[in-house]
Amino acid sequence: MTTQNTSTDNRQYPINSGFNAFSTAEEVIKGTDLTGKVALITGGYSGIGFETVRVLHAAGATVIVPMRSLVKRDMFNDFADRLEVEEMDLMDPMSIDRLAQKFLASGRPLHILINNAGIMATPLQRDSRGYESQFATNHLGHFQLTARLWPALQKAHGARVISVSSLGHRFSPMLLDDPNFERLEYNKWLAYGQSKTANILFALELNRRGQAAGVQAFSLHPGRILGTNLSKYLTEEDMKAMGVVSSGNVPVNDPSNPLKTIEQGAATTVWCATSPLLRNKGGQYCANCDIAGIMNIQAGDAERIKNSSGLAGVLPYAIDADAAAKLWTLSEQLTGIEFAAR
Repeated sequence: MTTQNTSTDNRQYPINSGFNAFSTAEEVIKGTDLTGKVALITGGYSGIGFETVRVLHAAGATVIVPMRSLVKRDMFNDFADRLEVEEMDLMDPMSIDRLAQKFLASGRPLHILINNAGIMATPLQRDSRGYESQFATNHLGHFQLTARLWPALQKAHGARVISVSSLGHRFSPMLLDDPNFERLEYNKWLAYGQSKTANILFALELNRRGQAAGVQAFSLHPGRILGTNLSKYLTEEDMKAMGVVSSGNVPVNDPSNPLKTIEQGAATTVWCATSPLLRNKGGQYCANCDIAGIMNIQAGDAERIKNSSGLAGVLPYAIDADAAAKLWTLSEQLTGIEFAAR
């Protein structure tokens, strides 16, 4: 496992947004007019992704939803106009390129890119390149998509790129020496944890590189939400270990990190994508519709933090500038894409 220093972005301070863990996506976007804006949301066909699509569309945005199979496109029939469905698989680099090329050919700017899709705690699977599926889907696919759409993000003159991460980043830092578990024994939670850490580090470095182009990037923890596709690989024992359910699959509502509805779970994503309070505050990791604080690790605290579901802050290794730069270089190498982001 790679040792990383723990230098941090000292701007990671809450700003008292006026919202909280129980705010809904509709509440945080109230009064915002997105007419003329274009948003693309991966994973927008289920769970908090669908709610994010619904709310941004209702605010006037044109929304593009990539999905692996177009058989689900009928779920958007009620949206009438300003909703486009495109075929794309984050594990298939060629499909990512096809979608991006089609969008760029339209000549439109892209004002909001929400990298929302993800998988969690899967059995060991690899893509056609041999890359571990959680890292490939949750990070590398979104890295490639963002890189390919960069000209459209620049054209927006003030775009935001949102990476939906998780409190699960506490399970692991980036395993820079072996991200695809070629030597390490595969552990589904380590793999998930590093992919969520990668989401945070990617937003940090993307924001640094994108400043000249007016592009801001944020990452976030949406909260603990039951009933989404993200949990499809989890057993009851997994859910109990996470503190989400008790025996008999009964939901556990931890007051320090409460279970959220899907409407509440989408709120931080929507807030990061649209709030004027975040202007010139890019690079931040957010939770509960605010910038999250840093969880300072003391000697002996690592296991307590790893096993707790009631800590909504960000761990220092996930906002380490050196690790972010190294991940960017690694991502370029693994995807074969030079992503200058200038």
